[in-house]
Amino acid sequence: MKKSFASAAFLMVLALITFSCDKINDLLTFEISDTQDFKIPATPLAGGLPVTLTLPVPVTNKASESFSNNNTKADLVKDVTLSKLTLTITDPDTENFDFLKSIKISIGTDQNDKVVMAQLDDVPRGVTTIELKSTNAKLDKYIKAPNYTLYTEASVRQATTREITVKEESRFKVTADPL
Repeated sequence: MKKSFASAAFLMVLALITFSCDKINDLLTFEISDTQDFKIPATPLAGGLPVTLTLPVPVTNKASESFSNNNTKADLVKDVTLSKLTLTITDPDTENFDFLKSIKISIGTDQNDKVVMAQLDDVPRGVTTIELKSTNAKLDKYIKAPNYTLYTEASVRQATTREITVKEESRFKVTADPL
């Protein structure tokens, strides 16, 4: 009887600790949203072959404001991952993503320090908005940095005759330490 009571008590304490840790993490987890616009230049196809474009977009990081609004600071942030990245064509409004074969977006503090954070290998046709798949890379040091650059690599399946403006909307899941 004592053995089963001790086992039950141990399981209850273990469940309470696990539940409490999850609740604390939920309280210390929040999201940061960011929006950037970039332009894809008119792109002719060379001999009918797909062209790969690399477009760097410098970003002044505003995360410290979000940290402050969530009662934390950069040195207490312990885990940042991308939860969503959406691209929408904003100009010209008659354009869609038919020209795009695949796309990959990396983040870095410089050219030698970058990591792929999202990609889409087979871009659907006839759409003006696409959602890239997160690589679940650990992005702490980039979101804590005062500035970072988004590097867009796009493989084009057909020529574009005019410049296209794309809005990039990203959402990062941030978890901070309580101390």
